[in-house]
Amino acid sequence: MTAKPRTRLTLLLLTGALALSAIASPGIAGERLQFAQASKSDLFASDAAPANVGEPRLGGWVEGLVAYNYADPSHWSRAVARFNVSAQGTLGDDIKWKIGGRVDTDAVYAGSDFYLDRVRDDQRFDAFHGETYIDFTREDWTFRIGAQHIVWGEVVGLFFADVVSARDMREFLLPRFDVIRIPQWAARAEYFHGDSHVEFVWIPVPLFDNIGKPGSDFYPVPLPSPTPQVVAELFRDPDHPSRTLRNSNYGVRANTLVAGWDLSAFYYRSYNAQPTFYREAPVAPGQPFLFQPRHDRIWQAGGTVSKDFGEFVLRGEAVYTHGQGFTRTDLTAPESVVKRNTLDYIIAADWSLPQDSRIGVQVFQRVFSGSENGLFFATESPGVSLFVSSKVTSTLEPQLLWMQYIKDGGGLIRPALNWYPSQDLRVTVGVDVFTGSQNGFFGRYDNRDRAYVEARWSF
Repeated sequence: MTAKPRTRLTLLLLTGALALSAIASPGIAGERLQFAQASKSDLFASDAAPANVGEPRLGGWVEGLVAYNYADPSHWSRAVARFNVSAQGTLGDDIKWKIGGRVDTDAVYAGSDFYLDRVRDDQRFDAFHGETYIDFTREDWTFRIGAQHIVWGEVVGLFFADVVSARDMREFLLPRFDVIRIPQWAARAEYFHGDSHVEFVWIPVPLFDNIGKPGSDFYPVPLPSPTPQVVAELFRDPDHPSRTLRNSNYGVRANTLVAGWDLSAFYYRSYNAQPTFYREAPVAPGQPFLFQPRHDRIWQAGGTVSKDFGEFVLRGEAVYTHGQGFTRTDLTAPESVVKRNTLDYIIAADWSLPQDSRIGVQVFQRVFSGSENGLFFATESPGVSLFVSSKVTSTLEPQLLWMQYIKDGGGLIRPALNWYPSQDLRVTVGVDVFTGSQNGFFGRYDNRDRAYVEARWSF
């Protein structure tokens, strides 16, 4: 009678040991994006008003993705169709508006019995709000109120100084940024003076990362695949802070141009969008522990720098985080969580070459206050990433993204081939390969290797 509880407890300790792996390392997304610090006139260039004042403009995209996990146990993991649409226009001379939304349906989660019911219910159908806001100006001030993306980062394709965004992490960091990002309901005010700019942000009701349900392919804790129901029940749904003004998020960011260098600094007080897994006492003696994801109250200060040297663009970011909780290896300690302050930094260089070729190299690292010993998945090893792409013809573009921790953590290799049969249509065929040990940031998903086909039509 004692063998089964011990076996279950051993499995729990193993999964609990990895619970922090989505928290202890900076996020790395699989798409290259350019973030420009701009003048007031083009700050909202992507939201420019239609030619006819007052006449709405409609846009969006339709996307399909089919993915097959070929690692043991092999199974179809995605057959998702996404429809994203937005409308934008103007009211009067100085008020802009935008409203958007997205609907996802997935045939795998609607019909497959590979996943638990909670996972299937969570991912078979989704309806999301997109950016939905109004803009208006008063002299040198610009205001935006509503659901919006607030991007403070400078580096390409990574989450470091991008501390405001909430993210949909149910496919880890594999989708494109416009699929991962969740707009925050915020009030933003920006002041412009010459080459300088100050931004104030208030988020009265913050949104948090969507980590999915226990048993999904990329749940932060790498549970067995397929996941037994008894194991999934050990992990509760995230406990979000109450919706009070006291629990709101707020921050300020300033940037300026000095001799061609784009410099910025920021301070942000918030509940961390990523949860920390806290251990709770068992319901009854002899039963295993339960784990409760919670959001720590933290503050962050940091800065970014970028400069175009002609042949290449140099970027850098550094972020200090105070108050973040990390899971301990000693599961007998209270809640198995200890607070550690961290410093994350990244240095990146990007080259644009002939024939629409690009090369990007990045080096990043997290440094802990105090010792990292005794923490699950806490490594101070540097990581590197390499991105290479080139158009071999006018319609074919092979590319490779490789991210690797030098010690521990593992890596992610993403070769892909993009085909552009028309200006508005892109088809991608690729493979996502995870490497490393089971307690590594990438290695925990070692049996989630997949091949996929993705198509997107924009309108």
